[in-house]
Amino acid sequence: MQEKRQEKSPIKQKILLFLSKKGISQYDFYRKTGITRGILGQSNGISEENIAKFLAYYPEVSVDWLLTGRGNMFRESDIQLATPTVQSKFPLSTDCSVAQQSIPLYELDATAGLVSLFDTATHHTPISYLQIPDLPPCDGALYVRGDSMYPLLKSGDIVLYKEVPNLAAGIIWGEMYLLSFVLDGESYIAIKYIQKADSNKFVRLVSYNPHFSPQDIPADSIRALALIKASIRFNTMG
Repeated sequence: MQEKRQEKSPIKQKILLFLSKKGISQYDFYRKTGITRGILGQSNGISEENIAKFLAYYPEVSVDWLLTGRGNMFRESDIQLATPTVQSKFPLSTDCSVAQQSIPLYELDATAGLVSLFDTATHHTPISYLQIPDLPPCDGALYVRGDSMYPLLKSGDIVLYKEVPNLAAGIIWGEMYLLSFVLDGESYIAIKYIQKADSNKFVRLVSYNPHFSPQDIPADSIRALALIKASIRFNTMG
């Protein structure tokens, strides 16, 4: 007698639906949440521990929707009523646009830096979420501090970024990056164009603002890296 095939649990199906809506790959999902790879593909239930990990990393998801199917996918307090105006886009030719994303906005001053922010074992609660259509996949957003990229970016703008989890994979020369690096025991965070230096052991950080001189830093001093994909600028004081 043929056994009846067990279907995926409704909660797993909802998680997969959420990932598809946000344009998140399963690879990134497992890497960021710490959930064991392959769990979503198994035809069985999902543990309370894994549900808790999912909700901890994606707090914008409605618990009621996840567990019962009632209501909206996103918590009402996190639903953005107005669409932010994208000031600039910095896509690669290989990027694929996502129809709609809910991108977490972080306040970097409240964290221990990019390394901590990008650490999958450390959870940082976003201060808000940005729902923006037709952008390449983004992992998060941060406020710009400083004027080294002015007037392309000015202090108070928001940049949307895509993490580079494997620094050994290489840098796309000439692109704009959000990076954290250490020099003489001091940690720095910057948004710069990264270009080749004269020595292959160094990289050159270049500002858009001509008042800031290029700076060469050791390539192995970089601790965290993310590609800048777009920026948002507020044009009113409201």
